Amino acid sequence: MGNVDTEVSLDRLLMLVGRINYVWTNTESLLIHLIAGLARIDKERAVVVYLTLNTARARVDLVERLSKLDDVPAEQRDAILDVTGRMLKVGALRNRLNHSIYAFDPESGQARTILMRISDRKNSLKMGRNDMIDLAAIAEIENNIAMIGDINRDIWKIIRTFGYPN
Repeated sequence: MGNVDTEVSLDRLLMLVGRINYVWTNTESLLIHLIAGLARIDKERAVVVYLTLNTARARVDLVERLSKLDDVPAEQRDAILDVTGRMLKVGALRNRLNHSIYAFDPESGQARTILMRISDRKNSLKMGRNDMIDLAAIAEIENNIAMIGDINRDIWKIIRTFGYPN
């Protein structure tokens, strides 16, 4: 059985995985306002569009494509493409954490993620990528949580600046 430090590490990791999911979901939902503003529809219709798209990537792609239409001023387009580009970068870690299972060595207490995805190679498959959860990994998760918070605030600034429905 692990020692007290191991249990705290497990609790901390699980808390951070929950936290990154919470801040991501909260921030991703702000795309509803960007969809409404860019498509010039009310928020209720934007919610329907948002919920119809079943991945974060599809929602971001829609927002980016709407922002690239000819009638969207460059200032708006640039602000939106900046936040969506940042979302995609920080979303990669959240995706990896969500598609992993967690293993803990009962002797050392060392935590690791095991990615539950298959990667097709030319002549083979690769699966079960392992990543150790050390202090650097914890710091990366905490940093991503902070960056998602920054993106959230920047999206709210866009919503207010350009008068999108809120």
